Amino acid sequence: MLSRSRATKARTILSVAFLSVATLTACNSFDPKVEGALEQFSAEEIYQRGEYELERGRESDAAFYFGEIERLYPYSEWAKRALIMQAFAYHRDKDYENSRAAAQRFLNFYPADGDAAYAQYLLALSYYDQIDEVGRDQGLTFQALQALRAVIENYPDSEYARSAILKFDLAFDHLAAKEMEIGRFYLKRGHYQAAANRFRVVVESFQTTSHTPEALHRLVECYLSLGLVEEAQTAGAILGHNFQSTEWYADSYKLLTEGGLEPSLIGDSWLAAVYSQMIRGEWL
Repeated sequence: MLSRSRATKARTILSVAFLSVATLTACNSFDPKVEGALEQFSAEEIYQRGEYELERGRESDAAFYFGEIERLYPYSEWAKRALIMQAFAYHRDKDYENSRAAAQRFLNFYPADGDAAYAQYLLALSYYDQIDEVGRDQGLTFQALQALRAVIENYPDSEYARSAILKFDLAFDHLAAKEMEIGRFYLKRGHYQAAANRFRVVVESFQTTSHTPEALHRLVECYLSLGLVEEAQTAGAILGHNFQSTEWYADSYKLLTEGGLEPSLIGDSWLAAVYSQMIRGEWL
């Protein structure tokens, strides 16, 4: 049996040798993807190669090496470490589907591990990083919200919880922005009822977002155009009560007063219910 110092030295030599051989890929003398090519190396050596590829900015190659550890040494500690690194490498390569799959495998196999919070966070990012455009499929936003909520609720004390909360708020705001975009589209074309329905969603379901003041103003516009005077006045009243200093209230106030009206709670529409909740301190 080798002494500890000799064993360490031998491992170092093997690691250096592995890196040296692997770099010959450019010369076509070594192909790590050939069946059995990596079986002569230890999990640690393959892991080091994965890290090396990450440092070189070759994320897809890094993910391959980390995946080979999981295949060749499935029950080792290195396999666990490699799996989370594979999820990270795929994410950095913007291969979100494979990143999500690797992160989910980690959660399935190691739910109580210290890196489980990070795996859940990576899974959430695999959705979140694809919703930067309002026009994209909002299904991704809903999935991002669900995954981010899992980070917040399941790992509240982790280092990723705060970031997840911030991203959750941004994703939530993103959904409201989509409703506003569609509402404005209908409004410009004179489809006032369809527009009002979209702005109502923002007021009822996304009250805490930055879009609520404009949504209330657009409701004033829509309801005045539809001849629903009481609803328009109530929307104006809610806007004035909560967002009086905004340009949206100034515009709504002008619209109403030019028609001989004023912001006021009138009638028993859905907006009246919102107004009542707001007065009791339950709306926001």
